[in-house]
Parts: sequence; C-alpha cells; structure tokens
Amino acid sequence: MTEPSHTEPALSMPPACAPAASTPERTALIRRAGARLCTALGWAALHEVRLPNGRRADLLALLPDGRFACIEIKSGLADFRADAKWPEYRDYADLLFFAVDTDFPHTVLPDDAGLIVCAGLEAALLRHPPGHRLAPARRRAMTQMFAALAAARLARLLDPEAASPLRAD
Repeated sequence: MTEPSHTEPALSMPPACAPAASTPERTALIRRAGARLCTALGWAALHEVRLPNGRRADLLALLPDGRFACIEIKSGLADFRADAKWPEYRDYADLLFFAVDTDFPHTVLPDDAGLIVCAGLEAALLRHPPGHRLAPARRRAMTQMFAALAAARLARLLDPEAASPLRAD
C-alpha cells in the first residue's frame, strides 16, 4: 500500500458509516474525519475559527504552500438549505470545501466548491475546488491570525489557568 501524498489526496469514497447519528453528533463526526483528512494531506487544521468578517469557519486549514482552505461542515440537507452564509468564507480562503457524510446528496452542492465525503472517522476528497488566490496583504493577515490562534489554543491546553492576552476562540 502506498503512502498518501501530501499534495494529491485519494479520490475514493470512504466506506459507508453506521446508522445515522443525531445532528450534533453527525456534525462532530464529519468535523473530526475532515480534520483527520487534513492531517493526512499535511494540512494544519483549526476547528471553529472566527474570521475577520465575524463568520465562523468550521475548519480552517493552512496548506504546506501557504494557501488556506475553508471547510464548511454540513450535517444534512436541511443544514445546507438553512445556511446561506457560506459564500462569505471565500474572501478568507484560497479554497472552499464542503464536508458531508455519505448520506448527503452531493448534487445540491455548488460546483465551484470542493467536496469531502466522510464516513465514521475516514474521509475522502472527491472534488477539488477551483482556487482563487488571496491578496498578499490578506494572506499575511490570515497567516498571523492563524498562528496566534493556534498558539493561544496550545497555551490554554498546556496551562488552562494562565492568563493570556491572546484570544483562543
């Protein structure tokens, strides 16, 4: 078996998952599987990242080449239809993906977004999105924000009682 490439992910479906979980559990499973895929691809992913426009990205990943990928988790069709804010993530990432489980109808997702399908703790990248490069000033600001957030979360994990001027949310 070949090691997964950090630049080209496998484009195969993960195995079907067990019986459907509740919406919060399904969301958590998709997020966890998506984050594991990011790790396998060599991407550094942070969960629940507040973007400068006030929106919260489910997963924001920093790729080895310095690009950012925003991964929007959708627990089901109702969640997708009720949420019209996802286009606002495009201004803060080079790549936009939807991460869904195997039961989600892929045809309703926009063609200009990537597709990650999750089953249990496994995930596969099934469609690459078209990229659009962030402006250099925005990329620098995003990189600094990402680094500060990661450092603050690590500091809070290592010393929960310590006061810190850095925001960990």
